[in-house]
Amino acid sequence: MVQEEIVDWDIVLFSLFYHDCIYNVLKQDNEERSAQKVEEVLSSLSISSDRIKLCKEIILATKGHQISKNNDVNYFTDADLSILGSRWTDYEMYFKQVRKEYKYYPDFMYNKGRIKVLEHFIEMPKIYKTGHFYNTLEKQAKQNLQKEIDLLSK
Repeated sequence: MVQEEIVDWDIVLFSLFYHDCIYNVLKQDNEERSAQKVEEVLSSLSISSDRIKLCKEIILATKGHQISKNNDVNYFTDADLSILGSRWTDYEMYFKQVRKEYKYYPDFMYNKGRIKVLEHFIEMPKIYKTGHFYNTLEKQAKQNLQKEIDLLSK
């Protein structure tokens, strides 16, 4: 279990709750708007500015999934991407749900954009930043991503 590795569990939970509180598939600023919302809420609860900053950092990190100097951020983004390394049947259900989210786009547009996203993750030296997630999910994640690319390329 990774909970013992997390320094500020409560802020990670706030991040979980608020990281997609504002989500519009047609917009590119969902993370920024969610981070702004969590700042408003946490400020109203008199949470310290350092902890608010961490919560915002965690939420904003889900946009690019880059490695952070803060391990709480890395655990959060790894958990956010954990579906990528799940069993194929679970991953297949996930990517079908993603397709439904983007139903506004015709297949030729969706497939091209989705392949670009999937290739981005495959080309990362490591999808997962923490040892726990890397050791348990990395290999399966890359296999799942490649299999989805193959299906979209047909």
